[in-house]
Amino acid sequence: MLNIVIFGAPGSGKGTQSELMIKKYGLDYISTGNVLREAIKAGSELGKLAKSYMDAGRLVPDDLIIQLISDFLDGIPDSKGIVFDGFPRTIPQAKALKGLLGKKGTDVSVMLDLQVEDGELIHRLLERGKISGRTDDNIETIQSRLDVYHTQTAPLATYYISEDKRVAIKGTGSIDDIFRRIDEAVAKLFKP
Repeated sequence: MLNIVIFGAPGSGKGTQSELMIKKYGLDYISTGNVLREAIKAGSELGKLAKSYMDAGRLVPDDLIIQLISDFLDGIPDSKGIVFDGFPRTIPQAKALKGLLGKKGTDVSVMLDLQVEDGELIHRLLERGKISGRTDDNIETIQSRLDVYHTQTAPLATYYISEDKRVAIKGTGSIDDIFRRIDEAVAKLFKP
């Protein structure tokens, strides 16, 4: 299986590049937000439990997220691989994902780390807010999200470096230019 963790700050293009990888490589897609929403919508026991945390304004615990991801993977037994978007976000989550995938006889193939300067990220997110009307794309919220990313999420790159899985990808230029860089990194996984 080709399991790709797409990683980067808010506004780095993870969603856009995920769509291109899914289309080119025939992969499935996991976003923890989508998995949570689907479980809640389905009214499953895990969904109800996740909703209780979310309704209380608390983060859904890692073990519950991992169980939801495990259930998702069980539902796609013939998958060619997965693009993981927004998960893992911490080293404990990365270790839990490694354990989960190991039980299924696979592992993370690569972590693609989209590198974009903060000034460019802020510009992209403000523009997205103008176009989409997303209320969370304002300068105060963007700065807060970037601060959280740099302090809590960015250290995850070190974990994937130690696993020899991290590939830094220049995340600026045209969408096609960025995807060409991603495609070059992924193509190396197929060489003997």
